[in-house]
Amino acid sequence: MIRQSTQKKSKQSPKNIFFVSNRSFGITIFFLCILGIVIIGLNELFATEYQDSQSVSRKEILSFIEPKAPELDTAEYDRRMVLLANYPVVKVSTSTSTSTPNAPGTTTPNLWPKKTVYPNVDAILPFKRVVAYYGNFYSTRMGVLGEHPTDIMLTKLKKQVQEWEIADPETPVVPAIHYIAVTAQSTAGTDGKYRLRMPDSQIDEAIRVASLVNGIVFLDIQVGLSTLESELPHLKKYLALPQVHLGIDPEFSMKTGVKPGKVIGTFDATDINYAANYLAHIVRENNLPPKILVIHRFTGPMITRYKTITPLPEVQVVIHMDGWGTPDKKIGTYNHVILPEPVQFAGFKIFYKNDLLPPSPRIMTPAELLKLKPRPIYIQYQ
Repeated sequence: MIRQSTQKKSKQSPKNIFFVSNRSFGITIFFLCILGIVIIGLNELFATEYQDSQSVSRKEILSFIEPKAPELDTAEYDRRMVLLANYPVVKVSTSTSTSTPNAPGTTTPNLWPKKTVYPNVDAILPFKRVVAYYGNFYSTRMGVLGEHPTDIMLTKLKKQVQEWEIADPETPVVPAIHYIAVTAQSTAGTDGKYRLRMPDSQIDEAIRVASLVNGIVFLDIQVGLSTLESELPHLKKYLALPQVHLGIDPEFSMKTGVKPGKVIGTFDATDINYAANYLAHIVRENNLPPKILVIHRFTGPMITRYKTITPLPEVQVVIHMDGWGTPDKKIGTYNHVILPEPVQFAGFKIFYKNDLLPPSPRIMTPAELLKLKPRPIYIQYQ
């Protein structure tokens, strides 16, 4: 009986067998679904992380290929412009450009710094001071460039640069060769213009000499009875070089038809703006850093309508006092033609010979020039 009972218990109906199998299949399906969900979730997670990593990589690559364009440090520009103005401590605005703050205890604005447009990035002024040697290689009477062999002249220039670095250690100095590329003449010449253009070989030499001291070059124009419109195109290929800048001399711009040397000539703001716009076009066309435009002056009428002279982002304008004489006379001229008629920057010329003619006891030192209002940022030695 026991044996029979055991056999009965060990038997299961087909219905029971189907139920057990169905339950096992359901459990299997459930776990497979859970596993599928986990796999899909992990796949999406890894895909998102991969896309993010790829996105970062693309950003890094684009950043490397297209770096952010440098910008002008306007705060430092304003700070240096106020230092050049050489007034007591004043408040500086950085809203659009250099401010003209009031003198302490007054409501009258100082004349310097003159509020103008900010220059493009990589501008030389006012971040550095330019110390230039002036003249023409053909002439021993027109300046220091033609008075000495190149090695001696450059040694003197380096010494002058060092003197300025000592006098104003906060302002780096850029040496320059200021070469007269178009010289006024006492005779009319074949075209009756009373000017002589220097050959390319001489301009090439000026550029070569400047490179020996990591310097820049100014090409100076004395138009005589010619015009800037006629002369500038002859120098365009040189002005398209990043290290070459421009000087123009009103003394020899003879608008009345009198030959050079008989009377002092003049440039109007229209002439100066033409030169500035000509340079600006070259800067934009060749993607260059800003140019410097130097205009000579030692009398009032040499520049007319100064208020309409327009500095540009591509062109920095220097009005350069180049009268000679005793220190007191030179300071007086500076205070007469530079201080009361601000344009943008100021320059000052030292004559190694004429500034020592009697009754002058000496030439002025960098320390003396740094006491001027405004301080000159372009210094020329002739």
